[in-house]
Order: sequence, then C-alpha cells, then structure tokens
Amino acid sequence: MRWALVKVCLAVTAMVVVAFAVPLGLVVQEMASDRAFSNAERQAATIGPTLSITTDPVQLRRAVESTQMGAARRMAVHVPAIGDSPPADVGEGRAGAHAVAETRRIARATTTSVPGGGSALLQPTALGSGDIAVVEVFVPESEVSNGVATAWVVLAGVGLALVVGSVGVADRLGARLVRPAERLADAAHQLGEGRLGARVPEDGPKELRSAAVAFNAMADQVVELLANERELAADLSHRLRTPLTVLRLNAASLGDGPAAEQTRAAVEQLEREVDTIIRTAREQRPSTGLTGAAGGAGAGCDASEVIRDRMDFWSALAEDEGREVRLAGVDRTVRIPVARPELAAALDAMLGNVFRHTPEGTPFAVDVHDASDAVIVLVSDAGPGIADPDAALRRGNDGGRDGSTGLGLDIVRRVAESTGGDVRLGRSVLGGTEVRVWIALDGRTRGGPGGTGARRGRRKKRSN
Repeated sequence: MRWALVKVCLAVTAMVVVAFAVPLGLVVQEMASDRAFSNAERQAATIGPTLSITTDPVQLRRAVESTQMGAARRMAVHVPAIGDSPPADVGEGRAGAHAVAETRRIARATTTSVPGGGSALLQPTALGSGDIAVVEVFVPESEVSNGVATAWVVLAGVGLALVVGSVGVADRLGARLVRPAERLADAAHQLGEGRLGARVPEDGPKELRSAAVAFNAMADQVVELLANERELAADLSHRLRTPLTVLRLNAASLGDGPAAEQTRAAVEQLEREVDTIIRTAREQRPSTGLTGAAGGAGAGCDASEVIRDRMDFWSALAEDEGREVRLAGVDRTVRIPVARPELAAALDAMLGNVFRHTPEGTPFAVDVHDASDAVIVLVSDAGPGIADPDAALRRGNDGGRDGSTGLGLDIVRRVAESTGGDVRLGRSVLGGTEVRVWIALDGRTRGGPGGTGARRGRRKKRSN
C-alpha cells in the first residue's frame, strides 16, 4: 500500500510538472526571441532619420558604424536606385537580394534565416523620393536563445524538487497509513502463535481504527474463552481425580483375592488414563502470555470458604481411615486471585497425595496464613516424607518416575505460578511432608522486585 501510494503520487506530480513546466519553458523561449527581435527593431529605427535626410553611401556608412549593431558589423542598409543614382548596399548584408526585394515590395518588416545560423530582421524605411530603403539587422542564434537554457534548467530543478518532495510526503503519509496495518498484522501473527496478550493501538485512519477495535475485542474474547477452558480443565481434574482417589482407597480395603487384585489394577489403570487425558489437555492449551491469566481480579475466590468445603469431603474419608485432621486459619475471609475450581483442584491434588502415599491412620493438617502480599497454604502430614523434593517437583514436567505421574504437584504448581507465586516441598512439623503453596496477591512475577527470591527470606522468618 505504501509503495502504491508513492507511485500514484509520483505519477500525478510528474504529470503536473510536465503540464506546467513545458508550456512555461516554451513561453520563456518565445519571450527571449521577442526580446532579441524587438532590440533589433529599435536598432533599425535609429537609421530612419538619417535615411530621411540623405542617401549618400558615405554618410550612411558613417551613420551605420555609429550604432551598436553597425559597430558589431551586424547592420546593413539596402538603398534602391534613385534617378541616375545606382542602388547601394551599405554595411555587411547577410540576407539575400530576393528577401530584400520582397520586403521592399510588401513594405512590412520581415525576418529571414541567413546562412551560417541566425536570422536577419529586414525593416523597410520610406525615403523622401517615395522609394523604400531596407535596413537589415542580423540577430544571431545565441541572442534569440539567450537565457532559455538557464530557464529550462531552473524549471527542471523546480520540477524535480516538486517530484522528490511529493514522493517524500507520500511516503510519510503512506507510513502513517501502513504502520497501523502492520501493527494489526503483527498482532494477528502473535495471536496465531499463542501470545494472547497482543493488542493493537486504536489509531490511524477510521477504517483501521475500526479494525483495531474489532481485533482487540476478538483477542479479549479469546482470552476469556481460554480462561473458561482453564477453569473447565481444573474442574475436570477436580471431578475425576477426587472420586478416583476414593475409589482406589476403597479398592485397597477389599482384601486379597483375584477379584480384588483385578479391581485395584483396573482402578490404577483408570487413574493413569485420566491423568494422561488431563495432562494432554493442559499441554495442548496455548499460553496466553498474561501473568495471572488464570485468576484475574474477576476470577478470584475466598480461599477459606473453598478449603472448608473440600475439607468437609476429605474429613469423612479421613475418619474412615482413622486419620487425625487439623484445620487452621480458615475462620475469616481470605481473597486470592485464583478461580474457585482451580484452587479446589489444587487442594484435592495435595490431599489426594496424602491419602495415596501415607499409611492409614497418618494425621495431616491444612493451615492458611494471610500475609500482606501473599497467602500461604500449608498441607502437612506425619508420613514418611519425600526423599527428593526437587525431583518430585520436576516430575510434573518430565512425565513422572517411580510409578508417579506428578500431575498432582503440577496442578498445584500451575495454580501458584499463575499468580507469580511458587510451590516448595519440605519437612513438616508433624515429621512428614509439607507442601507450601505461595499465592502472590500483588501480581509480581518470579525474579522481579519483591518476587520469589525476596519472599523466600520472609518465609524463613515466618517459619522460625
């Protein structure tokens, strides 16, 4: 579009320059010719008084040589035969006898080309005897075209400047028109690559502003749909993994026998398949490129209410297995920037791991700490603990080892990192594993000012 606009402006400006410069140059050329012949007519008129007094060749030669043209040997006087006096030619004439006779016959000034280049002005002058003498003034070609070449050069320069200026203006104007379109195309490419944070400034021509508004509205809708899809994925993990955990625990209490073993094997196979489906769904989702997209201001929840609700479910199962449960810090509202389904899925994942990897009768606890810039959720148990916490955290990314998919901790990690927080594993005060989930409230990302590194120091102080 930009180059097309430049070409159109170049063509239009060139036509305008030609339309005005060529006629103007021809006018200048005509004016130079008129100026040269007008000067020649004035010079020829200076001999008129002398011819009215005398036709003596000697006197006429003195009069011719006293003029500017005569001194330059560019003037001649052709006197006809008068009475007994023969015709006389005074000065250096260049016009032929035929041209002189024709001028004398028509009694009107004429011009004629002369050999060697240039023109001759033939000016008839009436004598006292009634005869007509002809004054000839030579006009060289250089005088006829004097200043014409300079005028053409000036006109060409002005025309070129106009063309260059118009191209520059068209290029700037085209840039103003094209730049919004390029930004729109770039944002569309970014959106196609999965960077849903791409937006287009709403500026430029009216049509491009409308396109930018429509694109931004579409991108916002895509982000909203993706957030809904994330919530659905979290809800899927919540709805499927929790009943499977209960089913696996019930299957473990069936005792020995082929039927019991087949049931437990089927439950384990079903749990692996569900984990695979959920993992595939999470991996296929494109990244929004927005920190905390999973839990914006409008997608937050009350952590205390969600934890109390989920603990009602798990407490019943804990009672069946003889587990002591302790719950603290949920007696008041604690708002966090995480959607309710995602927090419920993360909590179910952590509690499901407690029931899965610790013996029956092992106590556990859930604590909520509300800090100024973050909310900390601690899930502790009195089990055997985790031998390699770093490997357990990596397991959710590398596909799992030792028969564990690591999907539970991966769900927890994604929820925490969506707010700029993190997840840490350690030794709990009960003697087993402690999963510490740091949910940031200020929207800062890892490594930024006041980010993870700074928070770890504060967490150590709080732990002491």
